[in-house]
Amino acid sequence: MRALVLHPDLKSDRNRRNPEPALAEAVALAAALPDLAVVGAQIVRLPRAQPGLLFGTGKIAELKAQIADLGVGLVLIDGPVTPVQQRNLEKEWGVKLLDRTGLILEIFADRAATREGVLQVELAALSYQRTRLVRAWTHLERQRGGLGFVGGPGETQIEADRRAIDEAVTRIRRQLASVVKTRELHRKARAKVPYPIVALVGYTNAGKSTLFNRLTGAQVLAKDMLFATLDPTMRAVRLPDGTDIILSDTVGFISDLPTELVAAFRATLEEVLDADLICHVRDISHAETEEQAADVAAILRSLGVAETAPMIEVWNKIDNLPDDLAAATEAMADRRPHVFAVSALSGAGMEPLLVAIADTLSPPRSLALVTLAHDDGRKRAWLYAQGVVEDEAMTDHDMRLRVNWTARQEQAFRKL
Repeated sequence: MRALVLHPDLKSDRNRRNPEPALAEAVALAAALPDLAVVGAQIVRLPRAQPGLLFGTGKIAELKAQIADLGVGLVLIDGPVTPVQQRNLEKEWGVKLLDRTGLILEIFADRAATREGVLQVELAALSYQRTRLVRAWTHLERQRGGLGFVGGPGETQIEADRRAIDEAVTRIRRQLASVVKTRELHRKARAKVPYPIVALVGYTNAGKSTLFNRLTGAQVLAKDMLFATLDPTMRAVRLPDGTDIILSDTVGFISDLPTELVAAFRATLEEVLDADLICHVRDISHAETEEQAADVAAILRSLGVAETAPMIEVWNKIDNLPDDLAAATEAMADRRPHVFAVSALSGAGMEPLLVAIADTLSPPRSLALVTLAHDDGRKRAWLYAQGVVEDEAMTDHDMRLRVNWTARQEQAFRKL
């Protein structure tokens, strides 16, 4: 399908983004859908959004002629569009219209591969569709009769549709609950093995999956494409000091991420919540790398993980910079603690990064005396499995073990 991408640049919006890179990102989002061909893209400057049509009547007429000339079947608007605006614009232009949230949902629906990913997308889509029912289409305002078990007499079509969506949401949440329970069991199984979790996070298309493949030897889909990764992938990695870790690749973040998606993918992002170390991967060659980093930091804060785990910044795609700028960027990274300039594609800078990960994950240990009852063999076996027991003495009444453990191991022991 031929598509036209429009980025409304609203002067009245205090939080408006730089329009040129914003439009480029919107075009890249559209390109992420295989069945779309972007035949036009432009910035539409507006003093303010018109309540009913978003654009002024003159601009609507101008765009209508452009849509006809280009043979466009879909208009993508990079921003929020109300249900009323969507209905009116589709009527004016005679084409299908998607706003930013709708487009991201389409991409997620196309990419989700695991059962959990599919359910998360369906839940987000239903939450989004429910908001579009309010005055979205005039045919939904009609009254309809019906038997009691179908819908009471006089129930409006919009109420019936809303009820159907609510029932579907309840069903999907029930299915998700069982999937999340399975994920929790997997997490508990991993917690018994003393492997720290390192989560790769970052803006979409920052190169997380390429870095993941470089460090693990895996073959996760890694393309120059927004949202190439939706479902979390985990692999074991051995660091240079012999430490074994679990590396997790996660869904990429994006500015103005729809609230429906933040809520729906919270379960997927729980891998980040449990991480012992977060590696924030940045595309340092991108014109808006600072703004992207700020968006990622804001989402991490909303998830409640910004202050709970140590973080390393990975300035990726250093190979995309001119030689002089690459050298300056590497020098800047060297002057900052916990910042590493790398190329996941070529492998440059991997060794210092791995050493830093190992150093960060080697927390201080403390000596403690643990007293156990003779019948508490499970806890004793756990301590030996962790390799923290330095000495053990038996008495008539109990077992006394001297242990040398990390705070994480002590916390896990207290939960047994």
